[in-house]
Amino acid sequence: MRLQDKVAVVTGGGAGIGRGIVLVALVVALVAVTAAQAQEVKPAPKEAMEPPIRQLEAFRRGDFDTAYTFASSEIKQLFDRQRFEAMVKDGYPEIARSASASIVRSILAPNGLVYLTLKIRGSNGKSVEALYELILEAGEWKINGVTSKPDPGVV
Repeated sequence: MRLQDKVAVVTGGGAGIGRGIVLVALVVALVAVTAAQAQEVKPAPKEAMEPPIRQLEAFRRGDFDTAYTFASSEIKQLFDRQRFEAMVKDGYPEIARSASASIVRSILAPNGLVYLTLKIRGSNGKSVEALYELILEAGEWKINGVTSKPDPGVV
């Protein structure tokens, strides 16, 4: 089964079956990234690193209109602006209200997608490691998906 051009959005990832699905999705994403690394690994272009950081800055200001502009067309097909805000606030509280963030890893996959690993510390004091997938649309890098897991380390 090919996973290229597929998007999965799982809500309710905090407990139960939803959490299990999120963990499986994260493992699949990490396997895909690891497989890409086994091939020729290239760092992501600097331009691809800007959207997640700028989106996090918009979230910090409570500016979900601007944050939504960094989403890919696929994400926008799944979520209108209001549903996007609710999804981020409910499913990704550390991302919705981050205190700090840093990019710790970047990969340009052979299929042209970019994968960025960010360490994010929420204003709630909890830290997560987030894997962002970015896609090039009309010459601009857009966020095509995010998975996160608890990160016991300090950002």
